[in-house]
Amino acid sequence: MKTFYPESLKTAEFHALLQGSVAPRPIAFASTIDKEGKVNLSPFSFFNLFSTNPPIVIFSPSRRVRDNTTKHTLENVLEVPEVVIHVVSFDLVEQMSLASTEYPKGVNEFEKAGLTSIPSEKVKPPRVKEAQIAMECRVNEVKALGDKGGAGNLVICEVLALHVSETVLDEDGTIDPNKLDAVARLGGNWYSRASGDALFQIPKPLRTMGIGVDQLPDTVRNSTVLTGNNLGRLGNVEELPSAAEIQEMSHHPEVAEIKRRFVNDPESLVNHLHELAKSYLEKGELEMAWRVLLQE
Repeated sequence: MKTFYPESLKTAEFHALLQGSVAPRPIAFASTIDKEGKVNLSPFSFFNLFSTNPPIVIFSPSRRVRDNTTKHTLENVLEVPEVVIHVVSFDLVEQMSLASTEYPKGVNEFEKAGLTSIPSEKVKPPRVKEAQIAMECRVNEVKALGDKGGAGNLVICEVLALHVSETVLDEDGTIDPNKLDAVARLGGNWYSRASGDALFQIPKPLRTMGIGVDQLPDTVRNSTVLTGNNLGRLGNVEELPSAAEIQEMSHHPEVAEIKRRFVNDPESLVNHLHELAKSYLEKGELEMAWRVLLQE
């Protein structure tokens, strides 16, 4: 047994050990708004349910370990004490991950992640239409746990309205965990899910800015083949392949064959290229997927 003491390690090192130890953790996908009406959407895995009467959930946007700065979500709830907390299902996980990119203040992560913003009933921040569960909350208190990098800030939220998709409910009105297929956070790049293959990885969003789903070509963003998770992964690149790389890919046997077969059928050409790109995404070959998609 190896023993670690907080004072003997760098904060980032102890942070990684704690995250790997306290796992899996549910994810609060939180939408907030500032006093100027600018929306923010970001995930937090320091999150759980603490009371049902009153209904209280708490999440914690910690101060950044690397430079002790605060996150836009924390700044927003201090200005406008309201939040919508969404449960992350597996079919949203790539878009959720993309939304965690540290975009500048004022950038709308709904748009960057390719998610649909819809009005809430009780609070000002909007809801994520694609989420299976959303909790509209009033922020009762924000309790700072410290003033150094890595210090948490407990955002104590009272649930005013709970929206649950009928697609995840059983006949008796309870939530079926297999239908919900909720995702939880582990250490590093690791996640788990409530059904299917329990453990999987997602590359962390770039420290630089991913282009976002809103910057994808229209044919890609509106694809009938690619899923929301596919779009989220595609949006997590800083730049697209070069013209030379795209040209080189046009000679790839599979690409060349698709172009030959469907030279007079533009719709089938696009769909087959998207199917090929999707197969690369499923193998984790993001750059190859982009080279295929840009053949259109």
